[in-house]
Amino acid sequence: MAQVLRLPNSATTAATTAAASAAHVAAIAAEALLAPALPAFAVDDWGRDDHLIRAMSPLIRLRWQVSVGGDQHLPARAGALLVTNQRRFSSSPLFVAWALSQATGRPVRFVGRPDNAPLGAALRRFGGLLSDPAEVEGALRHGELVVMPTSATNHPRHAGTVDHALIGAAVTAGVHVYPVASMSSPIGRGARAEIGPVVRPRRKRRGPLAEVEMAEMVRHSLQKILDEMGGLRTGMTPIDWLGED
Repeated sequence: MAQVLRLPNSATTAATTAAASAAHVAAIAAEALLAPALPAFAVDDWGRDDHLIRAMSPLIRLRWQVSVGGDQHLPARAGALLVTNQRRFSSSPLFVAWALSQATGRPVRFVGRPDNAPLGAALRRFGGLLSDPAEVEGALRHGELVVMPTSATNHPRHAGTVDHALIGAAVTAGVHVYPVASMSSPIGRGARAEIGPVVRPRRKRRGPLAEVEMAEMVRHSLQKILDEMGGLRTGMTPIDWLGED
């Protein structure tokens, strides 16, 4: 039986190539705009630019004044996965990572950057990682502190579900997991990040059930801290905490 061979449409191929080239050019342009006056080779192995973050810190402080508690729980040099709650449309992972970096003097990364330009390229320079267990595991194995968010909720004191695949990355890498309760106000600068003690499994398991059980334990630990935080007070007026996110 005769077989018909269909050659690719040149117009379609050209359009696809042009779109890919445009995306690549946009990514390069974003990188160039972010650090025009910064030293060469300023980024680390995961794309975090410490010089850029230091330069932007005064502007970040204009938005958030973050008080950090429980940082003594964190390891001095080893890697760790930090799980924080997230209200819908909030920026909890970003300000928690920035605040913990300021408190510990260590680079702190956060999970959740998109894999497209220009936003993905920009967030990578601020320490963003993809929501990819392989990338998270690689960072943890190299002794990095990584902040991951729970699923977003509509209430500032409700801990959402925890991605067991990312918990599995921590289990495979052999690092500890810590809950980090976070709160902030959209109408004020006040924010809080409270780190709880390490979450330890009740018993050693093998297989996917270990990840699922650990993820649920982390969520319960995080919810407990949020419940204990109650009405936050940071020396500001009560109106700072209306409509927390």
